[in-house]
Amino acid sequence: MNKANRYLFSYGFIAPSFILTAVLGLYPIAWVMRYMFYSYKGYGEERFIGLENFSRILRDQQFWDSVQTTFIYAGGKIIISLPLALILAVILNKGLGGRHLLRAIYFMPTIISSAVMAVVFFAIFNSYNGILNQYLMKYKFIQNSIDWLGLDYALLTVIIIAVWGAVGNYMLLFLAGLQNIPEDVYESSAIDGANKVQQFWYITVPLLGPVLQIITMLAIINALKGYESIMVLTAGGPVGKTDVMFLYVYKLFFPFVGTDASGSIQEIGYGSAVAFVTAIIVGIITLLYFYMSKRSNKV
Repeated sequence: MNKANRYLFSYGFIAPSFILTAVLGLYPIAWVMRYMFYSYKGYGEERFIGLENFSRILRDQQFWDSVQTTFIYAGGKIIISLPLALILAVILNKGLGGRHLLRAIYFMPTIISSAVMAVVFFAIFNSYNGILNQYLMKYKFIQNSIDWLGLDYALLTVIIIAVWGAVGNYMLLFLAGLQNIPEDVYESSAIDGANKVQQFWYITVPLLGPVLQIITMLAIINALKGYESIMVLTAGGPVGKTDVMFLYVYKLFFPFVGTDASGSIQEIGYGSAVAFVTAIIVGIITLLYFYMSKRSNKV
């Protein structure tokens, strides 16, 4: 086979992937970048308006409230889920009886559909006949039902659900990192008198550094992008209390009728501009994390 045929043979293998990437990845990006300069409702005339959509974003308090909610939601999810996943990984990395079954149980939420998960949790956290309120009242922990999806607790509830869905995935990644740490390192430290807590802080955590950086980056991106379970559970309500950035974008493209959505009119042009700004915000946060990680590695 000559050189030209080898190149043709090789490119023939990657052509399907390249075409799929172009059609499903590059084309939608180009489509959004075109329409963010237009006023378009999904029907009727497309009217070029330049930077007017971006000017509207600066005045859109609902969008900036969703940005603030996203940071609170993402921060709560990461702060709770990563330490919990690491602790579970350390426990299940030892010779614990039934650890393989426990790993499977903790990982199970990761493979459950977000929509199905939200429906199940709605039955648990329902304010009137929810399972959680029934048990709390049965055992006299509370006297009256708590409105878990109401104004005071809705954001906390969706954070708890997000943590439940994420812990198993991060636990599995931590387990992969822990199994690459040589056992003789722990044996040497034990001979020197180090207890379990000291081994964790001075051996496990430092040697997990590279893995921890990758997991944290994935956790940040996933937390900032998450919206599916919130969409099913609260639709961003009540009164926008759980409205995160990507849910706000979704509702501009596919408006809900009769809910806490931003309106019942489809706004393709403005939604494209908001989607672009949202992607820029996520990109900036990711780049800041990369920069901080790089600096910490040099210290």
